Amino acid sequence: MSIKSSRRDFIRASTMVGGGFLLSFRWFELTASPIQTVAEDVNFNSYLSIAPNDVITIFAPNPEVGQNIKTAFPMIVAEELDADWTKVKIVQAHLDTKKFERQATAGSGAMQHSWERLRKAGATARWMLMEAAAKRWDVSVATLTTDNGFVWHKESGRKLSYGALATEAATMKVPDGIKLKAKKDYKLIGKPIHNTDNAEMITGKPLYGIDTYREGMLIAMIERPPFGAKIKSVETAAAKAMPGIVDVITFKNKVAVLGKSTWQVTKARKLLKVEYEPDGAVESTTEHNTLMKQLLDKADVKPSRKDGDIEAVFKTAAQVITREYQAPFLSHACMEPMNFFAHVRPEGVELIGPAQLPEDTRKNVAKLLGVDIEKITLQMTRMGGGFGRRQRSDYSMEAAELSSMTKAPVKVMWTREDDMQGGQYRPAMRYRFQAALDEEGNWIGYRMRGVGINSGNSARPDHFPAGAVANFLVDSIDHKSPVTTAPWRAPSENFLGFAEQSFFDEIATAARRDPIEYRLAYLDKAQKTPVGAVKYDIERMKGVIKLVAEKSNWGKNKQLYQGFSAYFSHGSYIAQVAEIEMKNGNLVLQKMYAAVDCGVVVNLSGAYQQVKGGIIDGLGHALYGEVTLKDGVPAQKNFDTYRLIRMKEVPEVEVYFVDSDINPTGLGEPALPPAAAALANAFFKATGKRLYHQPFLKEEAMKGQTLHPIS
Repeated sequence: MSIKSSRRDFIRASTMVGGGFLLSFRWFELTASPIQTVAEDVNFNSYLSIAPNDVITIFAPNPEVGQNIKTAFPMIVAEELDADWTKVKIVQAHLDTKKFERQATAGSGAMQHSWERLRKAGATARWMLMEAAAKRWDVSVATLTTDNGFVWHKESGRKLSYGALATEAATMKVPDGIKLKAKKDYKLIGKPIHNTDNAEMITGKPLYGIDTYREGMLIAMIERPPFGAKIKSVETAAAKAMPGIVDVITFKNKVAVLGKSTWQVTKARKLLKVEYEPDGAVESTTEHNTLMKQLLDKADVKPSRKDGDIEAVFKTAAQVITREYQAPFLSHACMEPMNFFAHVRPEGVELIGPAQLPEDTRKNVAKLLGVDIEKITLQMTRMGGGFGRRQRSDYSMEAAELSSMTKAPVKVMWTREDDMQGGQYRPAMRYRFQAALDEEGNWIGYRMRGVGINSGNSARPDHFPAGAVANFLVDSIDHKSPVTTAPWRAPSENFLGFAEQSFFDEIATAARRDPIEYRLAYLDKAQKTPVGAVKYDIERMKGVIKLVAEKSNWGKNKQLYQGFSAYFSHGSYIAQVAEIEMKNGNLVLQKMYAAVDCGVVVNLSGAYQQVKGGIIDGLGHALYGEVTLKDGVPAQKNFDTYRLIRMKEVPEVEVYFVDSDINPTGLGEPALPPAAAALANAFFKATGKRLYHQPFLKEEAMKGQTLHPIS
């Protein structure tokens, strides 16, 4: 399966009756119809209900953060149900741990966890509908089939709609061991289905946490300290005197301004006078850079994995290649700033807002307030970006605490500057890679160390070339810092993927071998004569490498400079090729190819958008993104100083999916890690210069280059 994008892909050309030509917008095509259900909906299980008017309501249990799960999950249920998609209404479920498992968006794990559960929910309801029809017609279930919202009697041609059977079907015994569809019989799965929220998003209907409103609600904005600092003094009189301001509260090293409107609170907050003093370590980027270099030389670090005799092979190798790569802190830069609503009352707590881990949010609020968790409800909203930032509960806990203190409903609002300067960052990291080659260019030793600032484990010891290189050592070191960090799309792997894939390209170059051929040779070695455990699927990795080489015509066009990378994460395998060409004396990143093995593709449209989005995100942050600190204060405050990729800089992207029968694996994150390496390796082909530090545009090698057409 392959798919390309176009800025015109929402416009369709058609012929008018009697001749002529008509352009019609496809914004709402293949989007579930916003049909109103009726009061007599019949529930079959936690995931679906059917009304007598044939409207099928399917509940989407997981948070929607742009990964299309609110469309993909109901598609799976509808597929097994044999539902008429035009009569499906999709509803975002609230947090309910009794009805649903793993209501979370993290680690690209939602689909992997819920695939079978969702299929069984739809298939079970379908069987119960057939049982009801069999009873009514006094025939065997074996003589029945279903299609597009109807149960059919194959011999007589009689049919009954699901709505007509719903009430009776719900009384049928829930079957065990229900048979699921074969892939060849899929009608919805694998098709490009438009996002179920398209109409609401385009027409501006309230979907996001920032849209939440309650009568009597206070807006709160909060002044937060620099990293490693505490409040020394606060002057609040001027802020309190502003129109519409209800209160100014100092709590937990923060100062909150509460008022009746966002504008009033914004103006009042500017009048706060807060003085800070150090509270332990106050760190800067220059200190972090020095520290990470020192930690790369630290002795006696416990290995994460060690195979063979690494010390001996590096002493006797004909050639040793040593390279270091470094990444800065990055903001998650969600387009919808952090926000959350809370109303704390004696009878219970109401929470509304964007949360990637809503169950953790509820637990953290319960602990903070000392409230029984069963008294807390949480309504999930669509998120305007997350990328791991909304896995943290800091902003939701602020709302709950302020509501408890003021005895009023409160919506906490963060500004862009709040999020850039006091949020949670992608950890800064530095890696050292070493490879030992013999006289024939054979790869005989591999050593890698990762160092991170609040990164946890920055290494992935079981990634390739584990199992392929006989002498192998990986370890990592973490520095604890007051700078707050959070998972950032493909945690650690977002930069590790670039570093290791760039390094592998250097090894192949030193061995005078084609990088794709060299990689395939060592995958064959890991398959035939593995050293230690091999914890990745070699055939799946080889499959995407060969597919991307074929689709990109690797090495065939000498006018193009191509760079290759391949990566495994979150259960999926992705190989990418970047193409740079010379146009009017300027190097232009013209095209990206991606070959993807993520198992069964549920929604082709959503899958493509995730892959393309991951590639663009990876390219943009590698080229431009960084957060630097001076005495605990970030230099970047908004998008004028925190550079993102722009539309004119986005290359064409072609995505090819492996036709697979295995259950779906992760897709929200895997496309990002290899993107920067494909670009960097293509840049080397074009210039003979390597890129080692991000953002690339600050590298000496890239001075004078833009990599996009100069208008």
